[in-house]
Amino acid sequence: MQFFDKLLYAIERNQSLLYVGLDPDLDEVVIGEGEDLSQLWEWLDTIIAQTSDLVCAYKPILGFYQALGAPGLKLLEQTLQRIPKHIPIILDAKHSDIYTSTVFAKTAFERWGVDAVTVNTYAGWDHVAPFLLYPGKAVFVLCANANPSAAALQEFPTPSQPFYLHLIDEAKNWGTPEQLGLKVGGTPEILARIRAAAPERLILLQEDYTGDRDLNAILAAGLDKQGEGLLLPVPPNIIEEPGHDIAAAVRDLRDKVNEERMRIVQANPTCDVWLPNVCSLQSEPHRDLILQLYDIGCIIFGEHKQASGAIFPYYIDLRKIISQPQIFHQVLTAYAGILKGLEFDRIAGIPYGSLPTATGLSLRLERPMVFPRKEVKAHGTQKVIEGNFQPGETVVVVDDILISGKSAIEGAGKLQSVGLKVEDIVVFIDHEKGVKDRLKEQGFRAHSALTITEIAETLYNAGRVDEEQFKLLMWEH
Repeated sequence: MQFFDKLLYAIERNQSLLYVGLDPDLDEVVIGEGEDLSQLWEWLDTIIAQTSDLVCAYKPILGFYQALGAPGLKLLEQTLQRIPKHIPIILDAKHSDIYTSTVFAKTAFERWGVDAVTVNTYAGWDHVAPFLLYPGKAVFVLCANANPSAAALQEFPTPSQPFYLHLIDEAKNWGTPEQLGLKVGGTPEILARIRAAAPERLILLQEDYTGDRDLNAILAAGLDKQGEGLLLPVPPNIIEEPGHDIAAAVRDLRDKVNEERMRIVQANPTCDVWLPNVCSLQSEPHRDLILQLYDIGCIIFGEHKQASGAIFPYYIDLRKIISQPQIFHQVLTAYAGILKGLEFDRIAGIPYGSLPTATGLSLRLERPMVFPRKEVKAHGTQKVIEGNFQPGETVVVVDDILISGKSAIEGAGKLQSVGLKVEDIVVFIDHEKGVKDRLKEQGFRAHSALTITEIAETLYNAGRVDEEQFKLLMWEH
C-alpha cells in the first residue's frame, strides 16, 4: 500500500492526525548494558500498545538508536516490527549525505520497510532523487527548525524573503504532494507562511509546541482549507511521565484536535460541508498531478493560437514536463494506466510533442516504438514511418492534447498507409469538443487521462485559479 493511502486509512480508522515519536531518552540509558535496552524495549512496546488505535503514524528518530550502537539498531528493527502493519512509519533520519542517499534509501525502504523518511536536503534535487525512485514511498523535506539560532540561516537574506520559502518552491518541483511533504518546526507564524506557500503539501510538525495555548494557533496556521494536511506530534511529556495513563492522555489530545479542526473548518466559508469526526482527505484522481502541472507553468492564460488554427484564451504547454523528471514520471503513469488495458503490438508517438512520451512508455511497458514522420525526408531512405515493424501489426497512437484531432488522424493515416492497424488513440488531455465522437466515426477509439473540465475544476477548488480564469478554461463547455 502506498504511503499516502496507508496514511489516509490510519487517519480515518483512528480519527486522528496525531503521530507518536518513538524516541528513547538517552539520559536514562546506560549505553551497552543489555538490561537497560530491555527496559527501553518494554517502554516502547507499551507506548505502541496504548496508542495504536489513537494515532495515524509513528516516527522514530534514527539518531537516537544510532547513538546506542549495534544494540540500538537492533532495537530499532525490533520496534519497527512491533508497529501494526496498517499504520505508516516515518523514519526521522534527517539524512543529509548525497553520497549515501542511494544505499540509505535501499536500507530504509527495502530492509526496514518504513513508509517515509525525512531528509535535510541542502544538496538539492540530486540528494532527494534516490528516495523518490521507490513507488509508494514518501520523503519529508526539512525546511524549518524551531531552535533560535536557526533563524540566522533560515531567514536569510531577509525575514520577508526567507531561504526556507525558496527551498519549498524548489522542492515542489521534485515530487508530487503524495511523494514529498514538508517537515516544519517553529512559530505558528512560520507555519502559516509555509502553508500559504504550499497549500497542497502534507506538513509534518516537529515536537516543539508547548501545549493547549499553542495547539489552537498551530492548527489555525497549519491545517489546509479542508481541516487536513497536518500531522501533529504527541508531546513527549505525555508518553514519558511515569505512571501516566498514556492512552487516556492521547485520546484527550486527539479529541481536542478534532474539536478545534471542526471549529476552524466551520468558520471557513470556502470549505465544503464538514461532518464531525469524518476525515475527507480522499483526493480526486490526478489532482496532485494537475496542481504540479500548473505550478511549473504548463497552463498559460491569454489569447493563443493552437496548432489547429483556433484561438483559445489559454494555452497548455506540455513540453515543459520533460525537464521535470518526477512530473514526467507521473504523466507516464497516467498514460500507462490506459495502455495496460489495450491490445497492441507497438506504440507510435506523434511528432514532435509526443515523442518523449512515447519513448518513455516504450521503455516502461517494454513495447517497441515507431513514429510517423512529420515531413518525409528528400534524402536517405525517405521513410514515412521510422522504426521496425511488420504490416498487419496493431499500433496504439500516443498524442499529447486532443483539440481538433487533426494531428492524431494524420499520424494514424500514415501508419495505416504502410499496412499497420490503428484502433486506439491515447492522449493526455481531451478538450471535450466532441472530437472523441468524430474519431469514433472514423473507426478510432479515443482515450484520455485528463479532461479540460477536470483540470479547471481541480485548479479552481484548490484556489490556483480565480472564477474568471475558471470560466476561461471552460469557455466552450
